[in-house]
Amino acid sequence: MSRRKFLKQSSLFTLGLLTTGAIHRNDSFKYSKDVIVGHNSHRYKVDLNWGNLDPLKTPVQDCHEMVQDSRGRILLLTNHTKNNVIVYDKSGKLIETWGTEYPGAHGLTLVKENGEDFLLITDYERHQIIKTTLKGKVVFTIDAPLETGEYKTKEEFKPTETTVASNGDIYVADGYGKQYITHYNSKGEIQNIFGGRGQKEDQFLNAHGICFDARNESSPSLLITAREKNQLKRFDLQGNFLETIPVPGALICRPVIHKKDIYFAVLRSKSSWDSDSGFVLIMNDQNEVVSCPGATAPSYQNNQLSELYQTLRLFQHPHDVCIDDDDNVYVAQWNSGQTYPIKLTRV
Repeated sequence: MSRRKFLKQSSLFTLGLLTTGAIHRNDSFKYSKDVIVGHNSHRYKVDLNWGNLDPLKTPVQDCHEMVQDSRGRILLLTNHTKNNVIVYDKSGKLIETWGTEYPGAHGLTLVKENGEDFLLITDYERHQIIKTTLKGKVVFTIDAPLETGEYKTKEEFKPTETTVASNGDIYVADGYGKQYITHYNSKGEIQNIFGGRGQKEDQFLNAHGICFDARNESSPSLLITAREKNQLKRFDLQGNFLETIPVPGALICRPVIHKKDIYFAVLRSKSSWDSDSGFVLIMNDQNEVVSCPGATAPSYQNNQLSELYQTLRLFQHPHDVCIDDDDNVYVAQWNSGQTYPIKLTRV
C-alpha cells in the first residue's frame, strides 16, 4: 500500500474515532473522550475542550507559542492584536489578556531573573525582540543587528525565536530572515553572530527554533532547528557546530526541553499529501525519538530513524508545545482556522 493511500485511509479511520461534525478547532471532527495518542511511555488523552474561549471577546489568529510561568499559569502568544498574550490557569480558564502592538508575534520565551519572570517576544513584522514583564510592560527592545555587517536593512531581520543561557545571555534565531544566530548579553549587547542561510553543516534552512540545553551540566549547548532540512543541530555556546540530529520527514519547530526529553511541534509531514499534516515529536536524552502523538510510531533500522509522517488527522500545523509540571502537553497551532490550543493529558 502506498503512503498516500495509507494516510487517506488513516484519515477515514480517524473520522470513525472522532466522528464527523462541527467543533471549534476543526470542522472535520467531533470530540471523543477516548482518543489516546502517542507511543511507548509517552501516551496522552486528547482534550479538545481545554482553553476554549469566546472568539468574539478573546480572538486568536495564529497561536504561535506557549510557556508556563513560575505560578503555574499557561501563557499563549497569538498574532491577533486584540490580545497578543492570553493567560490561562491550568484548567484552561481565562485569567487575563494583554498586548495589541505585536502583529508579527511569533516567539515566546520565559526568562527568570532574581525570582521574577519576564518574557521575550519575537516579532518578525516589527523586526524586533521585546522583553516585557508578565503584565506586558516593556523592559527593553533589541533591534536588527545592523552593526554586525550581515544585515543592510532592518527588514532583512525577521526573528522567530530566542533562548536564554544560565548566565542570562540571549540567543536569537532569525528563522524567517537571513538565518543567522545572534548572541547578546543579558543587556541586549551583541557578543557574536554565526550560522546564516546555506547548506553547510553550520548553516541553516529555516533556523526556526532555538533552545538552551543544560541537561549535560558540564557542557551546556544550543539546539537549533533547521526545519526545511528536517534536522536538529547542536552548537556550543560560542557558536561552534557540534552535531546534526536527523528527524526524517518532520518539519520541526522549536525544541522544548522538559526533564530529560525534548519535545517538538512538527508543522507538517514532508511527504504527506496534506499540507497541514503535523504532529508532536518527543526525543529522549540519547537523541532517540520515543513517541510521535498523531503520527507513525518511531522505528529504527540499522540505527537510522525511518521517515515520520502524520497518521491521525488531529493537528493542523502545530507550531509549539508547552509541557506543564504534570507532564501534560499543550499544543499551539498556526494557520488552523483560528483555533485554541489542544491539551494532551499524560496517561
